Amino acid sequence: MSRYQMLIRCFFVAAIVWITFTAQVASAASEHHELAPVVERAISFLKTTQAEDGSFSSHTGTGVTSLIATGLLRNGRTAADPLVSKSIAYLEQQVRKDGGIYQQGSRYRNYETCLAILCFEEANRDGKYDSLLAGAEAFVKGLQWDAEEGHDLSSPSYGGAGYGKHQRPDLSNTSYLIDALKSLGRGPEDPAIKRALVFVSRCQNLETEYNDTKFAATNPDGGFYYTVAAGGTSQAGETANGGLRSYGSMTYAGLKSMIYAGVSADDPRVKAAFQWVQQHYTVQENPGMGKSGLYYYLHTFAKALEAIGAEEVVDDQGKPHHWRQELIDELAARQQANGSWLNENERWLEGDPNLVTGYALLTLSYCRDK
Repeated sequence: MSRYQMLIRCFFVAAIVWITFTAQVASAASEHHELAPVVERAISFLKTTQAEDGSFSSHTGTGVTSLIATGLLRNGRTAADPLVSKSIAYLEQQVRKDGGIYQQGSRYRNYETCLAILCFEEANRDGKYDSLLAGAEAFVKGLQWDAEEGHDLSSPSYGGAGYGKHQRPDLSNTSYLIDALKSLGRGPEDPAIKRALVFVSRCQNLETEYNDTKFAATNPDGGFYYTVAAGGTSQAGETANGGLRSYGSMTYAGLKSMIYAGVSADDPRVKAAFQWVQQHYTVQENPGMGKSGLYYYLHTFAKALEAIGAEEVVDDQGKPHHWRQELIDELAARQQANGSWLNENERWLEGDPNLVTGYALLTLSYCRDK
C-alpha cells in the first residue's frame, strides 16, 4: 500500500470514529430534558382539573390540594397566582377550631395538617399566616404519640405520628411531622423533633444504642420500614427469619428525617442508610416495592438527597449518578400528553393524576440549579 493510500485510509477511519463519537454525544444530549417545559406542561394540566372551590381531588381530603399548591409555589408561582390563591382559599376554609387543617371527619388529620403547614409556610411571606401556622403546629404536636397517650420512652410507638384509623404511628406520617416542624424553623432541640427521632431510629434495620428492638438485628441492612409499632409492619413484607424488609420510600424518608433532626453524616445510622441508598439506587421504581408508590418515592428520594447535600450518588458498582438530571429525564419520559403523570399501579391513590402530578412537581422543585 502506498503512502498516499495509507493517508486516505487513516483519514476515513478517523472520520468514521469522529462521526460515531459525535452521534453518541448527540444521542446522549437528546435524552436530557429541560426542567421548565416539563413544569409548564404540568401546570397547564392542573388548570383543567382544579375544582371551582379551589381544591384538587377533594374526595380524598385536603392533602392533594396542599401538595399541588406547595409544588406550584416551589416551582416559581406566587401566592397571587390564581391557581395557587384559589387552593389556599380552599385550605383556609378547612382550618378547624382545634388548629388542625383537615377535611371535616377526616381520619388523616396529621397527614393533612402537616401538608397544609408546608403549603401555608411556603406562602407566608408577610406573616399573614403566622397565627394559623401556630395553631396547626400545636395541633400536630398534640397528636404525637408520647406520655399524653400513655406511651413513654420504652414504648415502640413513642415519638411517632400516624393515621387515625390504624391506631398506631408510622414512619411516613412521622416524616411529614418532621418536615412540617422543620419548615416552621424548628430544629433538633425542639422536643417534638427529639421524640420523633426516637421513633425514626427504631424503624431502621440497624442495631445501635438508639435501636434495640427485636427487628434491629434480624435484617441489618441499614434501610427503613413502615413502622416498629403494634408488632411492626413493612409494606415490603418479611424476611425468611421474621425480619421486616427495608424499601426505598421509607429508607429515604428515614434518612431525610434523621438529617432534619440533626443527626450528622458521620453517624452510623446515616452512614448505613446512605449505603443502602447506594446499593439500591434507581429512579425507575420504588426499591423493594416495584411500581407501588413510585411517585411518593421519587419525591422522598429528591428531598432526602438534597437534605444530605449529595450532588451525585455513586452506586455500589462505582457508577456516579447525577440524580437531579436523572429525575428530570425520568419524569419527562413518563409525563402524559396532557401534562399529567399517572402510575399504572394505583396503590396508595397513585391512580389519581392530580396527586401524582403534585408529587412530580415537588420532586422537580429539588432538581433546580443550585
